[in-house]
Amino acid sequence: MDSELSYAQVYRIFKKGGAERVSDEAVRELARFFEIYGEKIAKQANELANHAGRKTIKAADVKLAIKNITNIDLDQLK
Repeated sequence: MDSELSYAQVYRIFKKGGAERVSDEAVRELARFFEIYGEKIAKQANELANHAGRKTIKAADVKLAIKNITNIDLDQLK
């Protein structure tokens, strides 16, 4: 699967997490995860905006979609 994210971006996320070395396969897998969940979150955020009578997805739509799909409240993270 070709990623919409650059592998350099994903690699930098690993580095921020403290990794010294990261295999290409690990980068591909994390990118794959981001793509899968990102698409699910984007789809639900779009549905929330549409339900509210809007064409524009707002940050609140994304936050609620993330919470609904992952049970993670972004406001509670650092």
